[in-house]
Amino acid sequence: MHMFSRRLWLKSLKTTGFSSLCLASLTVLPAVCRAEPDSAAPQVKLVAPGIWRLRFGNPEEFTPTHFRSAPMDAAGLEAKASSRPMPLDPAKISFQVSDRGCSLHWPMKSDERIYGFGLHTELFNMAGQRVILKPTDKPENDLGESHAPVPFYVSSQGYGVFVDTARFASFYTGNVSPVGEPVKTSNGEIQTSTAELYRSRAPQVKTMLVDVPVAKGVDVYVFAGPTMLDAVERYNLFSGGGAMPPLWGLGVQYRGYAKYGAAETLALAGRLRAAHMPCDVWGVEPGWQSHAYSCSFVWATNRFPDPDGFLRKMNAMGYKMNFWEHAFTSPTSPMYDKLKPWSGNYLVWNGLVPDFASPQARRIFLRQNDTALFNRGIESVKLDECDYQPGSPKPWSFPLATQFPSGLDGEVMHSLFGVLYQQTMWQPYQDKGLRTWGMVRNSQALASPLPYVLYSDSYDARCYVRGLINAGFSGLLWDPEVRAASSVEDLYHRLEVAIFSDDAVIDSWFIPNPPWDQVDRAKNARNEFMPDRQSVAAEVRELLDLRMSFIPYLYSAFNEYRVTGKPPIRALVLDWPNDPRVRQIDDEFMYGDSVLVAPMFAGDTNRPVYLPAGAWYDFWTHEEISGGRSIEATNGVGQIPLYVKGGTLLPLAKPVEFIKPDTCFDITVNMVGEKPADFTLYDDDGLTTAYARGEQTEIELHADGDNHSLQRSGKYRGPERYKISGWTRF
Repeated sequence: MHMFSRRLWLKSLKTTGFSSLCLASLTVLPAVCRAEPDSAAPQVKLVAPGIWRLRFGNPEEFTPTHFRSAPMDAAGLEAKASSRPMPLDPAKISFQVSDRGCSLHWPMKSDERIYGFGLHTELFNMAGQRVILKPTDKPENDLGESHAPVPFYVSSQGYGVFVDTARFASFYTGNVSPVGEPVKTSNGEIQTSTAELYRSRAPQVKTMLVDVPVAKGVDVYVFAGPTMLDAVERYNLFSGGGAMPPLWGLGVQYRGYAKYGAAETLALAGRLRAAHMPCDVWGVEPGWQSHAYSCSFVWATNRFPDPDGFLRKMNAMGYKMNFWEHAFTSPTSPMYDKLKPWSGNYLVWNGLVPDFASPQARRIFLRQNDTALFNRGIESVKLDECDYQPGSPKPWSFPLATQFPSGLDGEVMHSLFGVLYQQTMWQPYQDKGLRTWGMVRNSQALASPLPYVLYSDSYDARCYVRGLINAGFSGLLWDPEVRAASSVEDLYHRLEVAIFSDDAVIDSWFIPNPPWDQVDRAKNARNEFMPDRQSVAAEVRELLDLRMSFIPYLYSAFNEYRVTGKPPIRALVLDWPNDPRVRQIDDEFMYGDSVLVAPMFAGDTNRPVYLPAGAWYDFWTHEEISGGRSIEATNGVGQIPLYVKGGTLLPLAKPVEFIKPDTCFDITVNMVGEKPADFTLYDDDGLTTAYARGEQTEIELHADGDNHSLQRSGKYRGPERYKISGWTRF
């Protein structure tokens, strides 16, 4: 029976009184929903060395590649030229189209492991999972929903796959099998234990199934290895290369109490300077606006009567400024009427949802932000509430049925809203040739060039570490910010993770005093301080000083991210893909090329640390440790376990409280182990995008036994950022 005729026949059955139960019993029904394979072979195109595009069916227009943040870094990919064949055989990829969308599947190896799919704080090795790529404000789940779901993964077989879709796609990573030749099992007995029952249900043939709703076709990009790290680097260069922070962005950020106005903020900022607490960036929360939730983008003159005077005083104390906002636009905003024709057809908190896919909405939105912020020299912004709540019975964001003037529907806009918002707010800095380093609560694919770090309202310490490690698979940056703490010990351990992250943030938006004065939120609100707050503050200062000492080293790691695509913070499995011991390690990570970080958590008196093969050195004791085994770390509170790879140079700077325009880092080069490899520092103005035009100097550090040297090359002619004052054996 023809498909259209069958639908009419079923409709007639319903209208003549057949129950749904009777209809379900009809043997003809399964044929209605069955997707037919598309017999046409995919169009295969080599888009860059080691990157292929496979086009199946008729892809949608509005996809991540359509809204690229930066062009593909063709020069960087040419430098990684590869002669390797495409790791997936197009002939073994099945493509199907149905009424509900399209799907693809291809075979997996029996022992294949899968990593990536964006920011995840619960999952790590994704093999055997169903991963659902939906944005959510509750990332602590085992579904794959997160603040930044990304349709890109890397395989332990040494390749990567990016499915170019903004739909809420599902990936079944080896836990389903298509109908085919039956596989005989060794034991067909009935199982009575749950463990055996579920083990017996494991698929006999592993397959990657990608289920994309709505779309009738899709582009799939395949990235060659030979290792997972090579595939990740290619993906980041395909995205446009890694983001390059301003030097001040790698310092410490403190976010002040949301209810404070100008006078209280200036007083607290002065307290931090008087205590010599390292801090480069000050975050101002919603109270700066006359109306928030939704936002007016107009200063609240009752709390900030003289915005320009307030900013001058903060700048005079050496603070760079970051201001909170979300995109939903209040009827009280001067731009409301102009923005209304270029917004979605549903409100959020009684505010408009700008259609950032349209240039008209971007221009109108930026014009008001120019008036409020950018024309005043604000260095960065925090972009809040641009995510979604797919499982909430009372979601606060716009529904999937929302329509936007650009043609995007609510589903696609939810996936891309964070990326489009970042692009919009990045534009004024690009126009002025300045760098920025902001915060955002939603992102998606091809995000590595965007100078924004993801953060969350959730607060599980172990999940924060796992998110930091996972972000490196997908071209994302993660901020495990410090908020409240259950104890002083918890505060120290959370700070230890923050200082070894992409963005060291202490977010005190809901407490009037710093957490080192009082960790108890209720007592903090009553200005009741801990009796040992001076000693706690001293310990916090030492931790923040440690962050400041690593800035030149971290700046070099970000330069490598920009040029080669190598993530500055990454899972051990990327550096040691053939070591079976690291395949499930989600609580240790590499910080740059030389430092292994193994965080501890509140209540820990010790923890096992696995060190991959080779010589390692304890950062604190300088003791040499042979790798390829686990050791027991018994570091005290305030001393995070750190291990430096043998055969490296580790430049550490004398800490500064904040980075000034003329700051010159006083550096000691630590020679770690025998025959250390050369290390390159990058010297530039630290503020503008002139480095992208070649105005940057490379300082190559070299050591051979007791002999050491440095060599400068490049075109930067401004004040020197680095002074090498000493070389020492670690």
